[in-house]
Amino acid sequence: MEGDCLSCMKYLMFLFNFFIFLGGACLLGLGIWVIVDPTGFREIVAANPLLFTGAYIMLAMGAMLFLLGFLGCCGAIRENKCLLLFFFMFILLIFLAELSAAILAFIFRENLTREFFTKELKKHYQRNNDTDIFSSTWNSVMITFACCGVNGPEDFEDIRHLPYSSLEKATPEACCQRELQSREGMFVNKEACLEGIERFQNRQGCYTVILNSFETYVYLAGALAIGVLAVELFAMIFAMCLFRGIQ
Repeated sequence: MEGDCLSCMKYLMFLFNFFIFLGGACLLGLGIWVIVDPTGFREIVAANPLLFTGAYIMLAMGAMLFLLGFLGCCGAIRENKCLLLFFFMFILLIFLAELSAAILAFIFRENLTREFFTKELKKHYQRNNDTDIFSSTWNSVMITFACCGVNGPEDFEDIRHLPYSSLEKATPEACCQRELQSREGMFVNKEACLEGIERFQNRQGCYTVILNSFETYVYLAGALAIGVLAVELFAMIFAMCLFRGIQ
């Protein structure tokens, strides 16, 4: 009976570690996508140091889970006590680190508000100055997502230091409609856009557009994170039970 329980626990341990392996692979893939994605999400991440750091943390955590899931599977199948203890200690450290990251994300969530981005835009944006990383990033985001400012074109009316001629409104050319949403895309009517004719401008704010675009992915990432934490907890329990059961 004891041998049957040990065998059952071993295969359950293998199963949980297999899920950890898959969860780590998903986080690793998501982290790589955020960093190398050419469609604009990388530009948003780069604009905020907190998000930029978070992307690399997610990448590192995914790699560690990927490796530990693999080691846990090997330790369970081979019934190696040393490997199981090593696995338990590391999975515990990762579990605590993930909880800490979740708490920090909750504490610093005000850095992702509409008001924060609006304040930063009005303070640092320099229109078509592509040598300025902040301005270039915002221009890329506005072109990619066919949006304008944080709330809309009115955000730029209060930026007094923007250089534009008397024939132009404050709206930058990155807010002008294009036939193809990329820097190489042709303008629908650039002159009319810069003169303030609304039908040639992207009028919707980037905050709403991006929030709607990634809302599904945020919930998916949250559900994945909760699932990974639950699997890690069960894996630690089974690792200790298997460790104590091995003679």
